[in-house]
Amino acid sequence: MAKAKPDQMVDEIDEIRERLADTVDALIDRTNPRNIARRGLYNLRSRFVDETGSPKLGTIVPLVGGTVAVVAGIIVIRRLVR
Repeated sequence: MAKAKPDQMVDEIDEIRERLADTVDALIDRTNPRNIARRGLYNLRSRFVDETGSPKLGTIVPLVGGTVAVVAGIIVIRRLVR
């Protein structure tokens, strides 16, 4: 194996440094609380609204139905306990 010339080694170190800096920047961006919240909001919104901005009724209707059922159940239980 031939020895690398000093200039080649410097170039390789610079490339490694650049890749490492890019990786660190990406990690900082991913762990930024504002970006985490933004991604979470986007994920939540994408469950209920499609790309055109129309509501996804296949997701909304069961959620609303389940919520109504839980509230009705709580009301019935409270009335039975009284």
